[in-house]
Amino acid sequence: MRAVEFTPVGSGVGLLFALPVFLTCASCASRGPKPPLADRIPHTQTAHGIQRTDEYYWLRERANPRVIEYLEAENAYTKQMMQHTEPLQQRLYEEMKGRIKETDLTVPVRMDDYYYYTRTFEGKQYNVHCRKRGSLDSTEEILLDQNALAEGAEFFRVGVFRVSPSHRLLAYSTDTSGAETFTLRVKDLETGRMLPDEIPNTYYSVVWGNDDRTLFYSVLDEAKRPYKIFRHVLGSDPSTDQLVYHETDETFHVHLSKTRSRRFILLSITSMMTHEVRFLDADRPGGEFKIIEPRHHGVEYQVEHHGDHFYIVTNDNARNFKLVKAPMANPAKANWTDVIPHRPAVKLDDVDAFENHLAIYEREAGLRKLRVRNLADSAEHYVEFPEPVYTFNATDNEEFRTTTLRFNYTSLITPPSVYDYDMNTRTRDLKKQDEVLGGFDPAHYQSERVFATAADGTSIPISLLYRKGMVRDGRNPMLLYGYGSYGASMDPRFNSNRLSLVDRGFVFALAHIRGGGEMGRPWYEDGKLFKKKNTFTDFIACAEHVIAEKYTSPDRLAIQGGSAGGLLMGAVTNMRPDLFKVVVAQVPFVDVINTMLDPSIPLTVIEYEEWGNPNKKDAYDYMMSYSPYDNVERKGYPNILITAGLNDPRVAYWEPAKWTAKLRTTKTDDNRLLLRTNMGAGHGGASGRYEHLKEIAFDYAFILDTMAITQ
Repeated sequence: MRAVEFTPVGSGVGLLFALPVFLTCASCASRGPKPPLADRIPHTQTAHGIQRTDEYYWLRERANPRVIEYLEAENAYTKQMMQHTEPLQQRLYEEMKGRIKETDLTVPVRMDDYYYYTRTFEGKQYNVHCRKRGSLDSTEEILLDQNALAEGAEFFRVGVFRVSPSHRLLAYSTDTSGAETFTLRVKDLETGRMLPDEIPNTYYSVVWGNDDRTLFYSVLDEAKRPYKIFRHVLGSDPSTDQLVYHETDETFHVHLSKTRSRRFILLSITSMMTHEVRFLDADRPGGEFKIIEPRHHGVEYQVEHHGDHFYIVTNDNARNFKLVKAPMANPAKANWTDVIPHRPAVKLDDVDAFENHLAIYEREAGLRKLRVRNLADSAEHYVEFPEPVYTFNATDNEEFRTTTLRFNYTSLITPPSVYDYDMNTRTRDLKKQDEVLGGFDPAHYQSERVFATAADGTSIPISLLYRKGMVRDGRNPMLLYGYGSYGASMDPRFNSNRLSLVDRGFVFALAHIRGGGEMGRPWYEDGKLFKKKNTFTDFIACAEHVIAEKYTSPDRLAIQGGSAGGLLMGAVTNMRPDLFKVVVAQVPFVDVINTMLDPSIPLTVIEYEEWGNPNKKDAYDYMMSYSPYDNVERKGYPNILITAGLNDPRVAYWEPAKWTAKLRTTKTDDNRLLLRTNMGAGHGGASGRYEHLKEIAFDYAFILDTMAITQ
């Protein structure tokens, strides 16, 4: 997904360039660097008999020095235009940093006789991975210090962190560019030495066999698609590793996992709409994977193991998913029996199987729910949560033989809170709530959920956060955030950084628009393919609603979205520029047609089932009607901040760069248009926690400064 997968890479067409220059006249100062145009050789593309000219196609030429010069010129211009806000940026950064407990540790996670956790230290950018054996009073053992590994690297990320079944070995992978292509290594935790086994070009998928010496891992093809699974035996030459599975269909990718029972390794082969799962006895890692049910177009399923059965969550004849049970000896669809039937009003998200319980995760009326079933007598109950608008996620449940379920609870007002819930006694133990320093008091804040009405009559939920005492007089500044793609739910979670806006009088709003999954599977399906425009019109309806209800006004309304949410920003800005004062589009997927017509770019083929295949005329016409880059017009636009990552593995840097260039030469207003490209990072921006806060401070300073809020 544009939110979570792969990296576009491409080649240019060898055009000639003019040098980028700054426009220095007073009347043009807000226009920015003049984009260098191709010298009389525009790139043309023909599809369905329609010829399109792309003046900025050459920006794909990452290796061309002129492209880097242009990006650096845009960065210099952005720095120049934001220089007067540097004291404000520093204040914002200090505020946000001042709310976090810099030296801290996570709640330890029990795995067999060990307790695993991570530490952070004041002044250090990255986590330190630790463990204790036997009890929490025993001596701490440092397994991996990311700060030491990251020395000298502009970017650093750990991809996988997998301790072997004996707890003697650690398999971990690292990325130092932001391109999400990882090198896998193995560390002997008893001696502290690194084993010679080193495997490049791996992805997020690594699993140990139960023999403590066999590793399964995924590798990437040229389009950055995880497409092959290899088996590696420690001590052997990785070049001789056995190919276990090769997925040749470009619309599918592969992923490895292990059941909580630790009995099976699962190989999931998935497209946007179709799943196939294979399983291997983890005690016999040299064996062959067996199939559960062959792929059938449009049928999705995911698998959990318990005893002699598999529990399977599937949408087979169940739009909002159901739970079935299959015998391990012959788990084909013909042997599936219903455990939880399909319910049109309730989405079944997932299940976790424990020795004596099932934890069942549902979604109803926009809220996540947790149901627990006792497998001995089938008795069930729902876990109660204290707030009307909240969310939770199960986390760090590594043990199978336990009655304890751990989950992380949060809301717009409540900081992340880790609970251990006893599934028998129905009691919960708060293990830790994130400390918010700097005088935070949740009693000073209010959250609520309101509903906008879309053009077709659909009610669209909006979650709101503001300081108590807020007066609805239309003069409040607001930040309205949206995403609306891939069925991903933007649930109401706490974020202490937002307080820097809310404490300055902002209302923070989260638009739960179609294309996401907040209201179940139909909500997603009504915002994709030929219904994608519902995502954009829903967001516009949300903006109109908060204006009509006097939470804010157009000259006080900022909007923000990233990746596929950046597509949302581009589309609604083209459609209704009059509604918004400020737009922050982070790594935006805006060059829809050019990207989706190029099968060499990562995600293109696999996402035909999300956006459509523009090689088909009807899909081409529909996508062309909303593609932000293709619909820039000569008219006034709001103040816009656009961000990009040079090594972005999900939305290529040239999409925001091309969009900026076209806007800069087309728009008729003098509002600010800034492009900020991180020249050493990928989709998520800076990897260090302090550098990440500085990027947020920059974005907030742009919003505040545009609204003349300087304190």
